[in-house]
Amino acid sequence: MCGIAGIVSRQAVPAGELVRGLNAMNLLQKHRGPDGEGVWVDPSGHAGLAHVRLSIIDLTTGAQPMTDDPDLVITFNGEIYNYRELRHELGPENFSTTSDTEVILKAYRKWGEQCVDHLRGMFAFAIWDEQKQRLFCARDRFGIKPFYYYANDGKIYFASEIKALVPFLPEVATDLNGLKDYLSFQFTLGEKTLFKNVLQLLPAHTLTWRAGRVCLRNYWEVQFKLDWNHTRLYFQEEIRRLLWDSINVHLRSDVPVGSYLSGGIDSSLVGGLARQIQEEGPFHAFHGKFGVSQEYDESRFAEAVARKYSMDLHEGDFTSDDFLQNISKVIYHLDFPVAGPGSFPQYMVSRLASRHLKVVLGGQGGDEIFGGYVRYLISYFEQCIKGAIDGNMNSGNFVVTYESIIPNLALLRNYKPLLKEFWREGLFDERDKRYFRLVNRADGMKDAINWKLLEPYSAFETFRSIFWKKNVEKESYFDSMTHFDFKTLLPALLQVEDRMSMAHGLESRVPLLDHPLVELVATIPSNIKFENGTLKNLLKTTFAQDLPREVLERKDKMGFPVPLSEWMRGELKEYIQDIFATDKARSRDYLAPGFNIRALVEEEGKFTRKVWGLLSLELWQNNFHDRAAEFKKVLSEARPVA
Repeated sequence: MCGIAGIVSRQAVPAGELVRGLNAMNLLQKHRGPDGEGVWVDPSGHAGLAHVRLSIIDLTTGAQPMTDDPDLVITFNGEIYNYRELRHELGPENFSTTSDTEVILKAYRKWGEQCVDHLRGMFAFAIWDEQKQRLFCARDRFGIKPFYYYANDGKIYFASEIKALVPFLPEVATDLNGLKDYLSFQFTLGEKTLFKNVLQLLPAHTLTWRAGRVCLRNYWEVQFKLDWNHTRLYFQEEIRRLLWDSINVHLRSDVPVGSYLSGGIDSSLVGGLARQIQEEGPFHAFHGKFGVSQEYDESRFAEAVARKYSMDLHEGDFTSDDFLQNISKVIYHLDFPVAGPGSFPQYMVSRLASRHLKVVLGGQGGDEIFGGYVRYLISYFEQCIKGAIDGNMNSGNFVVTYESIIPNLALLRNYKPLLKEFWREGLFDERDKRYFRLVNRADGMKDAINWKLLEPYSAFETFRSIFWKKNVEKESYFDSMTHFDFKTLLPALLQVEDRMSMAHGLESRVPLLDHPLVELVATIPSNIKFENGTLKNLLKTTFAQDLPREVLERKDKMGFPVPLSEWMRGELKEYIQDIFATDKARSRDYLAPGFNIRALVEEEGKFTRKVWGLLSLELWQNNFHDRAAEFKKVLSEARPVA
């Protein structure tokens, strides 16, 4: 796991200027690679690559940027889990290292841009092809590893984190369309980021730069083409085989590997299977909690898994004081606000884990792949009622009956405020409008935001283009919902996963996001995945023997709930008010005139995110907009030599 960066220019750039820029980028990403750094500059002055390294595989000969003389150079972040198999296929006699980085170089030399089709893992890399005077970049299928870029005036700058690009931007400004996305979903859609002029390379895409032109290509897509020819038993056997295989290869490392344990199905399963494979020696697991009350403390479930598999469980109990001391750092490392307040405990658990090892496994992806979010149950329940009234319960839109879904409605106990708001208007409307209403967070901030500033862009129309994408069969409401989250929420959560772990020089691996497994699950009919309205039904039944009963049968999993509303009315009350009381905060153009944070705090429900969303934006403005000159200073003071 590492940090990558580069500068490529149509016009030759003096070597000293290139090196200075690359050294500045490395300095701003040093936390991603505390074990080493390197810079390479093309003698012609057209290209320069940079790298900071966290040593995981090939600890001695895997330094980067790496060359495949005389004409290929790579900077790479991630892990290629099938590197041993590819090494054998490409001819082991052709290699001078044992690293997965060299495997990518050799694969590119043999297959060109189609090398990405052969890679299994998490990756973001850039290859400078001297002979073709071309930059070739790629990002993994799910967006586990980040890649951002800024292209202008015949140059392209790229990096693992936006902070490394900030010194080169003409200005630090907010992308208003991205801001409207964020206010609607708490993440941006498509290539947009919250930084004006900075784009992200989308998951499963390549970027080719040549002579000042950027060309993008989508090299992989998950296809929800339903397989009606196989039974539940067949799918269970295949899922079990594929997940075991995924965890096996995700354990490949030259340093010890541990696991997060949240207390939910996904991390418990990943950690438990990993421990069954890695039986010898200690196995470290990590859990975070808020001891203020039992509803914010899931440690009993994590402890049950640790007991079952003889894990060494390390627990962190996080407080409002921890929040005060670290929340600005969290936003800085995120680059820009994304997703909910779970980034704070993720930061703290990652810090705890980094004190013991360099690599952890996590359960990210299970909710989007197997259907684990309670909102799927809410929206589907509404459709079942509608179908029963209209008399079309047997159509392809319904995979369960409203009678069978009733036993699972206890899951909605903590969501009654959301249900009241959801059913307040638009009941039984079209499916896209109803799901948008469930995920849209903008309505709660109607009086807090200067919405005229954000016109005429429509976040809903962008939402619809993803919800109704052609790779999902329209009759499956369940697949349309999970697909939207897979394409949007999942990359946002992976941004949190990557930044919070890399802030502490820790590599986080996500075995559920292995493309052979994801491709299989996408073909499974919803009446099997979502049987009787049970969330993650297929995953639970497939691995029932591998999970403690209390984890398997729990009905209260909330995701990593943070007692933020309680803190904001108590220990954090003055902090929140002070943040929004400064002259700079009151002058933000996206806030409505007369914006009152106190009123918003009083309206905040236990699990709503209005104040969190605005607090994150203000801290982001503090860290980047208000400190733009400091980033320029990093560039001016960087070393002009390698």
